[in-house]
Amino acid sequence: MLFCILEGVSCVDCHLPVADSNVLTHPGSLPILRKLSFVGLMGIVFLPALGFGNEGGSPTPGPNDRQITLAVKSYLEREHFLRKPIDDEIAARWFDTFLGALDPLKIYFLKSDVDSFAKRKSSLDDLVRRGDVSFAYEVYDRFLERVDQRIPIVEELLKSKLDFNEKESIVIDRDIAVWAKTQDEVRDKWKKRIKYDLLVQKMEKVSPEEARKKLLRRYTSFAKRMHQMNADELLETYLSSLTSSLDPHTSFMSPGTLENFEITMRLQLDGIGASLKGEDGYTTVAELVPGGAADKDGRLKKKDRIVGVGQDREGEMIDVVDMNLNDVVKLIRGKRGTVVRLKVVPVSQTVPKVYDIVRAKIELQDSAARGEIIEEGIKADGSPWRIGVINLPSFYMDMAAARQGQADYKSSTRDCRKLLEGFRDQGVDCVALDLRNNGGGSLPESISLTGLFIDTGPVVQIKDADQRVQQYDDLEPGVVWDGPLVVLVNKFSASASEIVAGAIQDYRRGLVIGDSATHGKGTVQSLLDLGRQLFQRLPNAPSLGALKITMQQFYRPSGLSTQMKGVKSDVKLPSITDHLPVGESDLDNAIPFDRVDTADFLATNNVNESMLETLQQRSSVRVADDEEFQELATDIARYEERKNEKTLSLLESDFVKEWNEGKAAEKEEEKKQEENAGPRRPVVRRDFYFAEAMRVTTDYLSVLSGAAMPSLAKSEGKTVVQSDSR
Repeated sequence: MLFCILEGVSCVDCHLPVADSNVLTHPGSLPILRKLSFVGLMGIVFLPALGFGNEGGSPTPGPNDRQITLAVKSYLEREHFLRKPIDDEIAARWFDTFLGALDPLKIYFLKSDVDSFAKRKSSLDDLVRRGDVSFAYEVYDRFLERVDQRIPIVEELLKSKLDFNEKESIVIDRDIAVWAKTQDEVRDKWKKRIKYDLLVQKMEKVSPEEARKKLLRRYTSFAKRMHQMNADELLETYLSSLTSSLDPHTSFMSPGTLENFEITMRLQLDGIGASLKGEDGYTTVAELVPGGAADKDGRLKKKDRIVGVGQDREGEMIDVVDMNLNDVVKLIRGKRGTVVRLKVVPVSQTVPKVYDIVRAKIELQDSAARGEIIEEGIKADGSPWRIGVINLPSFYMDMAAARQGQADYKSSTRDCRKLLEGFRDQGVDCVALDLRNNGGGSLPESISLTGLFIDTGPVVQIKDADQRVQQYDDLEPGVVWDGPLVVLVNKFSASASEIVAGAIQDYRRGLVIGDSATHGKGTVQSLLDLGRQLFQRLPNAPSLGALKITMQQFYRPSGLSTQMKGVKSDVKLPSITDHLPVGESDLDNAIPFDRVDTADFLATNNVNESMLETLQQRSSVRVADDEEFQELATDIARYEERKNEKTLSLLESDFVKEWNEGKAAEKEEEKKQEENAGPRRPVVRRDFYFAEAMRVTTDYLSVLSGAAMPSLAKSEGKTVVQSDSR
């Protein structure tokens, strides 16, 4: 059985070994939302900054490489929405993407390396028809060679006295970066890289001696991890470079990535309940899952470093320093009821301790729908409006349990239904569905969840590669919530989120509030398990990974596509994300916008143009008078001024000035995050953006009730936790 999914901007789309810290960021720019890519529960796909080393070998071809490659090529040409053959044009994109995945800042390969590789560029399409992936190994072997050759350069630079009063700059725009032609150019690139790193460390109050040790370790660790890359990981990188040459959401998942994806969708696994990240060669605890085994044990803390892992109470303790993060994750995961021993260096300490933790079933509750009732504004009778907020991070469904016919499988619709029923019983006046940062998930879930708010009718239209359009309806009569509804969105609301927001807007069922528009991902991906596809007659098919492939494009009931343009908010709030290059239109090889005929559906009169004009005008007046929104406007202006800069000054006086300007905003953001931190992530994060969204909501409720709207003075509403139905 083939399950359709919509994966928007979530971790499943991130397969290339490019670290966030590889990107040189402008110190004076705003802190941009950094989305950690969680691999299941036990790890974050995060590699430390690029470095060097001379240890280990290179990956050797896997026994299934040819078979997998032939299958991926066949499905791409036969099933992809574009029905585009893998030809010389695709081969050229594939070549550039693969090299960019390995060396995004162009600091490892030489120009001569790239020129020699380019001689085979036009033959990549021919090689893939034979299932030949030798080019990937050829390029990667050269990459490891160049990584190792940087040791003497970096060691010398870290020991030398660098001049920070020298007027020079470093290229921070990947598009204009070039590969070095000579060894002198290599050294110059690395000198600037090291100077940048040392300036960052200085601004973070790290002593010069400690900074040099830290950087050397970071780069050495990176090299070790690159040498640890196995055949599955290299094939995933290589084939995902091919798939993304067709569109940005088609990707190949290795068996390990497929397992992590399934964990994400079912929101549970067996383990200790900790999210991990790689940091300067160490495996560091990023988060603890509330109620998980480690959380209940109480000893393991955020930012602790795990340096060893042992099985059972007497098993050998394996050193995991500089070990590939995925391998560490495999060691820590295990069957519930078994013991894993962790050798841990607690935060701010140097002496390691050993913790034995019993693995247990972990529910990823922070990824599930959660609800809270808040009180906002004042009604005509003097009482506050009661608003039931649902925070929905993704559209999830336990696909394995659904395939097995289990009646109680986990799903976002079922969880939201319970919350809505609780809100209804407690007499809320309005429901706010918060889809901000929701990157998508299950297509069937987006349809069934929309059906909680509308009666029977079309929710989404889907067009396939043959240009056939099929309408998908909510078939369940009646609604769970028929009262006032608002939907909160931002530029990171994608895919399935856009289906729901678009349908709610087309039906005029509720009010969409947020950034000017959502992400703009209007394509449908299907998950093809290659083992099950190739060995359908075998009861236990081998694990060969999966192809997440774009096979369709979806459209709103109105016939509009969300592709590239997203869903425009009814009431727009100022936001930094509106100005960031993080939408579908900013991605390479994105499928273009189009539309189909309008479906037959009956809209309500809950929203009209006159109402929207009034709500937007009132919001704009409040925003213009709000100090925090004024600060945001200043931040946006600063970002707009600097976003097109191609280089960054390494003159210390300039660097310090720009760093301090950007750091002030960053510290304020960190302070707000800390204020909202607790035993678990809050359902409602009370910041000025959300506060204004709630003021718009109470204005909307006043209009619907026929009551006079309050004056434009700042709201005195206070949040009161009433419910957290789960």
